[in-house]
Amino acid sequence: MRTRGTPALRRSAAVISPVEPMTAGNRPRQEMRRRNPAGLPGSQRYRRRFPHYGIDSSAVKNKPAYAIESVDHALHLAQLLQQEGSLRVTDAADRLGVSVSTAHRLLAMLVYRDFAEQAPDRRYVAGRTLRPAQLSEAPLALLRRAAAPHLQALTARVHESANLVIVVGIEVRFLATVECDQALRVGDRAGQVLPAHLASGGKALLAFLPADRVAELYHAAADVDLQRLHRELALVRKRGFAINDQLTERGVTAVGVAIRDPAGEPNAAISISMPSVRFDRDHLSGWVNELTTTATVIERDLQSHSMQPPVTISLDPTLAS
Repeated sequence: MRTRGTPALRRSAAVISPVEPMTAGNRPRQEMRRRNPAGLPGSQRYRRRFPHYGIDSSAVKNKPAYAIESVDHALHLAQLLQQEGSLRVTDAADRLGVSVSTAHRLLAMLVYRDFAEQAPDRRYVAGRTLRPAQLSEAPLALLRRAAAPHLQALTARVHESANLVIVVGIEVRFLATVECDQALRVGDRAGQVLPAHLASGGKALLAFLPADRVAELYHAAADVDLQRLHRELALVRKRGFAINDQLTERGVTAVGVAIRDPAGEPNAAISISMPSVRFDRDHLSGWVNELTTTATVIERDLQSHSMQPPVTISLDPTLAS
């Protein structure tokens, strides 16, 4: 578990796990060191003696304690190719935070295993092994660039992890996460996909759609109560924010608000996510105020950074490119 550090925009799927017991003096760990009757290796011995600690029982989806970085990078690249379209080698290197030569070797392996293909313009695209995915029409690079410093500032103020998301069809996709520095925290969700009608950022964006468009999107979703969804989205519109209280992940609660593009249309959302044990409705108004303030400054920067006609996100899968 990482217990120190400053918030940073992380590109790899780095998440936390309460592997170390959170008790005064780490007394369970000290006792474990003194007693090892089974002669088990460290991690097995620890989990057998104290099964209520560690990644196996964590309510927060966590990165493995002994993650293989090269595998993580390759899988992250596959996610990017599937969800966001073509990449140059330099784009891949920048997104992963690695050298260009490392990115080239990772892409070469993805090509070898048919997870990627190289187009005539030397960009890499998703290969035949990856299922086709709807692509967002939102200006993703601009969104990340405009949001990054403000997500970092938001995390520093609220001491919880902050996320930037978009909605494509009926899915919400995480573009970036800034982890907080608390020992128990929600980690990096970049590249992950969740149901839009359950995620806080997804609901914040769906709430801007007309009721008939929502019905069209979810007409074939047998597991969605459309009348209940309409009522919830109406409440989100009225309040200006959405809550996901353990609907997508046990032990995780999130609050989200929408971001508008220079044309005034919602094209992304930001959220703060936290372990549910720290979610207190007495603090909700403060969190919403911080989110709204952050969304406003991101919208201002999107306006100033945009040097071309505004591009809006389509929530209709039939219009996604």
